[in-house]
Amino acid sequence: MHDCNREDVVMHPVRAKKEKGLPEAGLFFVNPTEASFAVNKMVTEGGKKRFLFNSTLCVNDEETFFVAGPAVGAPMAVLCMEKLIVLGAMRIILVGWCGALQQVLEVGNVLLPGQALCGEGTSWYYSSDQEPRPSVDLLAWLRETLDQSGIVWQEGRVWSTDAPYRESRELLERLRQEQDVAAIDMEYSALCTVAYFRGIEFAACMLVSDELWQKQWKPGFATPAFCLRSQKLSELLLRAMGNRK
Repeated sequence: MHDCNREDVVMHPVRAKKEKGLPEAGLFFVNPTEASFAVNKMVTEGGKKRFLFNSTLCVNDEETFFVAGPAVGAPMAVLCMEKLIVLGAMRIILVGWCGALQQVLEVGNVLLPGQALCGEGTSWYYSSDQEPRPSVDLLAWLRETLDQSGIVWQEGRVWSTDAPYRESRELLERLRQEQDVAAIDMEYSALCTVAYFRGIEFAACMLVSDELWQKQWKPGFATPAFCLRSQKLSELLLRAMGNRK
C-alpha cells in the first residue's frame, strides 16, 4: 500500500450540499452498452437520473436501489465507486464482461468472480493485499438469483489489467497455470480492494465476452447472441434488485 495516512491525503470523496443520498444497494454497469440499457429501462419504469461525473446514475422510482455506469478501467471505476459510497452506497454489484482463460468458459457464459488478482495500478494505493475477495453474502445472493432463473454459472479467479493490448500468450498462460486465473477484466480487483478499504459489500456478475485460451483471439461481444444474453442478464439483475428485501 502507498504509505500515507488519512490526515496526509489531500483530497477525499465528498457529498455536495445539494446532492441527494443514495439507497444502500445498487448495480454498477461498467460497459457503455449495458449501462445505457439499464438506465433507460429504469427511467421508463419511473426511475430518476442524477449526476455522476462522466457517467450516469439513476435511482428507481421507489428509491430502493440505484444503477450507475459506465466506467471503463480501474481508475474511472474507482472514482465512480468512491462517489457512490460517499452518497450512501453500502452494497454494490459490478456487472461487466471478462475474457476467458480456461476452456470451460465460452462466450456468453456467466462467471461469478471469486478471489481477485491485481494487475492494475489503482489497488496499490488502497491496500497491500493483492488478492482481495468479494462479499460472501452478495455472492450468495447472486448464486441464488441465477439459480432461480435457471441460468448456469461458474466461479473463478479474475485478474484485472490496465493494458488489454499488452497481454502476451506467455503471460496469459502463466496466469492460467500458475495462478489458476479463469478470466481477466479491467476493473474487478480495484473495486474489490476499494470496497474492503471503505468497509462496504461488493461482488460481481460477468459475461464472458471473448475467449483468450484459443490459438487465435475469439471476440464475441458484437454477436447478436451475446448482445441478447447481455440484455437478458441485465433485465434479470434489475428485476431481482427491485424485488430484494
